Amino acid sequence: MRVAVLPGDGIGPEIVAQACKVLGKLSLELELEEAAVGGAGVAAAGHPLPPETLRLAKAADAILFGAVGDPRYDALERAKRPEQAILGLRKALGLFANLRPARVFPELAASSSLRPELVAGLDLLIVRELTGDIYFGQPKGIRSKGTEREGFDTMLYSESEVRRIARVAFEAARGRSRRVCSVDKANVLETSQLWREVLIQESKNYGDVELSHMYVDNCAMQLVRNPKQFDVIVTGNLFGDILSDEASMLTGSIGMLPSASLDAHGKGLYEPIHGSAPDIAGRGVANPLATILSAAMMLRHSLKQPQAATRIEAAVAKVLRAGLRTADIQTPGGKALGTEEMGDAVVAAL
Repeated sequence: MRVAVLPGDGIGPEIVAQACKVLGKLSLELELEEAAVGGAGVAAAGHPLPPETLRLAKAADAILFGAVGDPRYDALERAKRPEQAILGLRKALGLFANLRPARVFPELAASSSLRPELVAGLDLLIVRELTGDIYFGQPKGIRSKGTEREGFDTMLYSESEVRRIARVAFEAARGRSRRVCSVDKANVLETSQLWREVLIQESKNYGDVELSHMYVDNCAMQLVRNPKQFDVIVTGNLFGDILSDEASMLTGSIGMLPSASLDAHGKGLYEPIHGSAPDIAGRGVANPLATILSAAMMLRHSLKQPQAATRIEAAVAKVLRAGLRTADIQTPGGKALGTEEMGDAVVAAL
């Protein structure tokens, strides 16, 4: 099984190294091949997504991704900035379905931004459409109008794009509590009106799954008011980007959340949802658990190794039960482990 390993920038190399160490502990025939991406790609080849990196990603069975973003390249034109690498990979590989689970480990309920009783037992999944919406719609740009400039973007979804992400959400719900909440802004946006119509049509093929609808502003409120009401949330690219980051803080730390971005055939890119965190890069204090859990998602969804995935997830749970913490989830009076120490702890738990 061939895995393209793209560590990227900032803390990316540190956390990806720990995930690879955990994968190496398993008795699996994995071929890991590393390539530069993001700011590292700019430094190595003058582009955030070098051609060789893209070729490797296309040839691999799955991609393990760290993070991109480097302040040293903020002055570059937008097409050459590190963040364009992830957008380019999503588009080139057809990674249209983003799965972002938000699960609260019992030991971390007190670390949540909300009261423990609101989040204890939380287990929700956000299914975000990833290759459409306002991020990719055309036309877009900045133009002069009279005496001032104006910026414009196009929010756009085709019926087929909505239908395929709806199917992903309904199928995911069948393996969970069989409830899907579709989040839109149909009271204002034409795009959302189409979105809602297609979700209702597609739900007729999933009579065993309950479909509900919620406006995005209400959903943002409900996530902090009563997050356990949700099972699967399906939404567009823009709304999903925002809501999934909000959901991350329910779990205690953004350093705990993995994600998967899948194509129509199950191939995927797996990454923690946090960024490159340049302020702590190189200090060895970043939490690698989201990346390790992303590797578990990779084993389950793309490499068809569910038992190995479950082993990794159980090892992470065991480490947390033992009271081991990195700085972002540290409890008062406890000792914070470094990035490598936490990786070693998960390996030992395996």
